[in-house]
Amino acid sequence: TTCISFELHGTVARFHHVLSSCRLTCATRLLGERCITIVSHSVYERVAMAEAVTTDVAKLQVKELYTSEKSGNDETGDGTEAKPFKSVLQAMRAAGAEPFPSVLVDSKSDDQRWEPVSSSQLKKQKKLWEAEKRKIAKKSDADAVRQQQDSEAAEKHAKQLEEAKKIVLKEDPALPKAKQIKIRDATSHRDQRVKVFGWTHSIRRQGKVLMFIILRDGTGFLQCVLNDDLCLCYESLILTAESTISICGFIREIPEGKTAPGGHELIADYWQLIGLAPPGGTDNAVNRESSVDIMLDQRHLVLRWESPANIMKIRSTVQQCFRDHYFANGYYEITPPALVQTQVEGGSTLFKLNYFGEEAFLTQSSQLYLETVLPSLGDVFSIAESYRAEESRTRRHLSEYTHVEAECSFISFDDLLNRLEDLVCDVAARILASPQGELVKQLNPDFVVPKRPFRRMNYTDAIDWLREHEINKDDGTPYIFGDDIPEAPERKMTDAINEPILLCRFPAEIKSFYMQRCEDDKRVTESVCGYMLISTGV
Repeated sequence: TTCISFELHGTVARFHHVLSSCRLTCATRLLGERCITIVSHSVYERVAMAEAVTTDVAKLQVKELYTSEKSGNDETGDGTEAKPFKSVLQAMRAAGAEPFPSVLVDSKSDDQRWEPVSSSQLKKQKKLWEAEKRKIAKKSDADAVRQQQDSEAAEKHAKQLEEAKKIVLKEDPALPKAKQIKIRDATSHRDQRVKVFGWTHSIRRQGKVLMFIILRDGTGFLQCVLNDDLCLCYESLILTAESTISICGFIREIPEGKTAPGGHELIADYWQLIGLAPPGGTDNAVNRESSVDIMLDQRHLVLRWESPANIMKIRSTVQQCFRDHYFANGYYEITPPALVQTQVEGGSTLFKLNYFGEEAFLTQSSQLYLETVLPSLGDVFSIAESYRAEESRTRRHLSEYTHVEAECSFISFDDLLNRLEDLVCDVAARILASPQGELVKQLNPDFVVPKRPFRRMNYTDAIDWLREHEINKDDGTPYIFGDDIPEAPERKMTDAINEPILLCRFPAEIKSFYMQRCEDDKRVTESVCGYMLISTGV
């Protein structure tokens, strides 16, 4: 037995260690005021023990610890007089075990800096320290139990996977040949054997031999029921959300009292794993609690959620309904270029780029291009992207947006207003009558086709309305003729009136140069702002 002695300001602590080597070596290390003598039988063990002993000595060989509520710090302090702890409890933590060194605190007397901590305070802090130690010990025990359980679970799962690899799924040749369909066609294929490709939207296991998969293929959702070997094979045990699979089986109407997408489910008899997704699905990158910026960065994943996907379907239908309206009224569709060399709006909102040595811009509007084809094609329209170099994030200002534009020849200003009104009402009616109409009702149950006729309000009447209702500018002054009406007062007005408004006849000074002036008032132009319809849900 080797004896290791520590001389700690008069206190001697002894540790014993059994060594196997027979050669005796003695080493002495001097640490400050403390002398440590290590007796060992091996050079290698002597060095290792010296390092371990040095660490323990730093804790044991402390005669007194300093604490100060005034100048101490539990995070950066070390218990010395120069760098005291803030609390007595931290001093006890530093000591690590009883008996504690003398603990000194701020003196209440002016003629001395430190004094021993009172016995009552020491007793109170000791209780807290003991409770903390019990809590740490309890957590350590719980962590050990949990680690053991996790280890056992991992071992069990590994065995399950090895057993599952022995199960090989084969399609039964005696069954009817499966017909490949889209999920949207499932209703018309009930009681038939079908094959569906898609992505696993969600997975739910019930016991060992039953599993429910909600499959998504972009046209809808389908509940698939797997049992026995279908959910015991290796592929089913490693299957994750967003994985790509194909699955065969019969489409059956669900029993009364049960619910499933479409009112039916696929009773699977065979399936294949095509592509395995990483564990965690889309939640690893983005979830519904994520910030808007993260959702936009991960937009391709967010679109896999049901509501965003439904919005994209409605958006597609809206564009189709615009096209149907225009075609039904004799318009031709034009596909204008995105790269132009002229500006439509102010030059400050142009995205500039070098086009093979020449200056070019991303288009702000296809209006001027449409005007050039009026003499050859008559009434025309376009649905294309427009770009404006604006960082503002409002529903009226976007750096990129889908722009529906039309140009008509030989019509009056009243004809223009009538066509706008007809466009809005006809497109809204077409959307509600489309297959996506139900999705619109889900997202906006109160949406209806706007009633005709729309209110037609002149710009001067809008200024008068704002003044009458004491809706003022940001500086507190009332709106006057010639002021642009920002979004906030516009929203207050449209919310109060609560019906679609065509705001007409804006001052020439705030409109583009090509706007025709009104015959009865040369101060204003034949112009209209239909964006105010947004406030009523159109």
